[in-house]
Amino acid sequence: MSDASYDSSSVNFDEAQRRAYLQLSLVSGVGPRLLRRLLNHFGSASAVFSATLRQLGEVEMIGPQVASAVQAARNDSLVDRVLEHCNEHGVRVLTALDAEVPKLLGELVDAPSVLYIKGRFEAADALSLAIVGTRHATPYGRAATELFARSLSRAGLTIVSGLARGIDAIAHTAALEVNGRTIAFLGSSVTDIYPAENAKLAEQIAQCGALVSETHPFAKTKPGVFPQRNRLISGMSLGVLVVEAADRSGSLITASHAGEQGRDLFAVPGSIQSRMSRGSNRLIRDGAILVQDPNDVLDHLGPLFEQANIDDDRTIRHPAEMKLNETEMKVLQAINTEPTDIDVITAASGLNISQVLSTISVLQMRKLIRRLSARSIERV
Repeated sequence: MSDASYDSSSVNFDEAQRRAYLQLSLVSGVGPRLLRRLLNHFGSASAVFSATLRQLGEVEMIGPQVASAVQAARNDSLVDRVLEHCNEHGVRVLTALDAEVPKLLGELVDAPSVLYIKGRFEAADALSLAIVGTRHATPYGRAATELFARSLSRAGLTIVSGLARGIDAIAHTAALEVNGRTIAFLGSSVTDIYPAENAKLAEQIAQCGALVSETHPFAKTKPGVFPQRNRLISGMSLGVLVVEAADRSGSLITASHAGEQGRDLFAVPGSIQSRMSRGSNRLIRDGAILVQDPNDVLDHLGPLFEQANIDDDRTIRHPAEMKLNETEMKVLQAINTEPTDIDVITAASGLNISQVLSTISVLQMRKLIRRLSARSIERV
């Protein structure tokens, strides 16, 4: 078994094993990849804690210092204090083995071992877009962020960001203003909001989405945690939209993660005279998709690897479907992924033939279907 995965089916993952797993994740020096390597080698977290120093040393990338830290953590009370704190503050602890963890996050090479979450993930979060940018937003950047976040949130996308000052906070706020879902990935603990000025915004996000962090409640906030956090912002999302980024903006790290993870990368162009647009303009020069309108994002995203349910009666295979009107959706839903005759489409949609034919032309232009012959259509 490779270190990129861990099969819990061979282990009775009961509360004792769950506690041991969390305890192992809290050991200094044991990150997500190393934790999976240990689990793959020993079979379970409790078996890791039963191993001798020599046995631990046989695991690749485990040095004497980490091996000693693992043994020292056997009787450490930190795990109990963390669990008690989370219980008192309404924080749920998700492991990499929990079904609630979004599929895109779980498939990352460096997928998180443990997530601390206030709020919850939902099935609709399979359609998420990250919006990131400078902490020093200009009026232009604010207006662009509000336009994209509000419009895409209304269309049904979950807006993901990092709760930082500037573009991040503006994106979260704009999504909330139109009653949309938004998720914030933090570098700090979910019970110790950074920056403190966004504490009220964080409470609103927890009610209408989720606050998520890999950082346990008693860990000190360190600058180096934030670049690591950024991989989750891009990893959770179908694409990343950069609005205003200076030459050394942290949002460029998120853009880099997006490229490594195979996510779509979008950027809003800015003035060549604006220092805050140098980074985002360079992204466009280097291949990021230039977007001037929220529909540009929907057109370029997808198709999805798996269909997503955005409500009880609507299934999405491509984000561009989210901007279809009622007639267009009726026709599209009547078309299968296998060749479908126009008479079948007409009967299933309940529309007349002229409406069906004109709508098929629209769907074809939007690259959601393909015409195989005069009468045969299939869904892309």
